[in-house]
Order: sequence, then C-alpha cells, then structure tokens
Amino acid sequence: MFFCISCKYSGRKKKLIAHKSIDVRKLIKRTFMVKIALFASGSGTNADNIMRFFHGHPTVQVALILSDQPEAGVHQRAKKWGVPTFCFSGAELKEGTPVLRRLADYDIDFIVLSGFLRMIPPAIITAYPSKIINIHPALLPKYGGKGMYGAYVHEAVVAAKEKQSGITIHYVNERYDEGAIIFQASCPVLPSDTADDVARKVHELEYAYFPEVIERLLIIGSADAQVSVPDISKENVTFAKKIM
Repeated sequence: MFFCISCKYSGRKKKLIAHKSIDVRKLIKRTFMVKIALFASGSGTNADNIMRFFHGHPTVQVALILSDQPEAGVHQRAKKWGVPTFCFSGAELKEGTPVLRRLADYDIDFIVLSGFLRMIPPAIITAYPSKIINIHPALLPKYGGKGMYGAYVHEAVVAAKEKQSGITIHYVNERYDEGAIIFQASCPVLPSDTADDVARKVHELEYAYFPEVIERLLIIGSADAQVSVPDISKENVTFAKKIM
C-alpha cells in the first residue's frame, strides 16, 4: 500500500506544505535500548548524519560502525561521536563469522547500510532477517543492481533524460537492490541538470529522511504516512511511502 504526499511552496519563505507529522519519540513504550550497527565504505556523510540524529536518543543507539576500508573517512566521523569501529576484509565478510561475532559482542539488533558497496552474505542476512536496510540513490527498481552506485547512478539518470530521481530505502536480501521497498522520496530532474546537480538533490533527500525512517521502523514498526517534510531545496518535491 502506497501513501503519497505532494508538496509545494507558498509565500516568500517557500515553506513546504504537508500533513502534520507525529512526534515519534512521544510514542516510545520500550524500556530497553535498540542498538544499531552502520556499515560504510566511504567518507561516511550519511553515517555521520545518522549518528548525529540518534546521539542522546532515549531508545536507539548507534553502537558500532563496520567498514571494509581501513582508511575510510567514516572512522574519523565515528570517533567524533564516540562510536567504536571495526574493519574487516572482503574474505571475512564473505565467510560471515568474524563479522557476526563482532555484532554479537555489541548486542546489535539492527543493521543499516550507509554507503556500503559490498554484497551482504547469506549468513548475516539469515542472522538478521528483515533487520538489515539499505539506502539507494535512485527510484528502484530503476538504476539498481551491481555497479550502480554513487555517480554512476546519477550519470545514468541524466543520460536517460529522466524527469525525476530520488532515494529508495529498502530491506536487504541476497541480491543487489532487490529487497522490499520501505520508503521512497523523489525530486525533479531538469533538462539542464548535470549528474552533480542530481547528486546534490538526492543527497538532500538522504540527509532529510534516512534517520527518521530508521527511527520509525525501530519504534513503531513502519515508515508511516506521517513522516515530516522539511524545507530542503528550491525544487518541488513529491514523496511516496510504502508501508510494510
């Protein structure tokens, strides 16, 4: 079932008009802390945004950062927030046990892929059924699959003369970008837009929505139709949510 919210600007301040959102933290009934682990391969801008969002949160904690790149910028970002990091090789990830052991050491309940480029092996997916999510910088099922990440996605969108792009947050399964869709948000692609222009718009959507969708999944079990709509750009934006 899909819910759509169309947003437009009104007045000089260009505030987005949207349905009133629910304060998720007022719905908290848990008496324990949900611990999440972030997997990242690069500079960690999305991971940094997620750590900032959950810093001091009453019921959700970013407890661990895992990476396949020892020199990735995400390690320094994690240090800033006091979050421990763990680096593993491609072979260790494929085998699964070293990574699962570290996740168990930190009592991890939920996994978020935040700019992580490797395939998650079956052993980890089996250990965390419907508890691993990813964000993709396009509107799946378009522009997904192996090799479709970062600039490659935005270049393909511009080359195809698409009229819109956006983000997709989805569960992770054994195939790249084919897990069930949780949430999508779209932005326009103008005829004059370059791949860098599209990347900028998509990044704004990532920063605005990824942490809040994670929070809603963990606290109320779905990314419901009341996700708040911030004023994020000078473009009109349309959002669509899929409730699982």
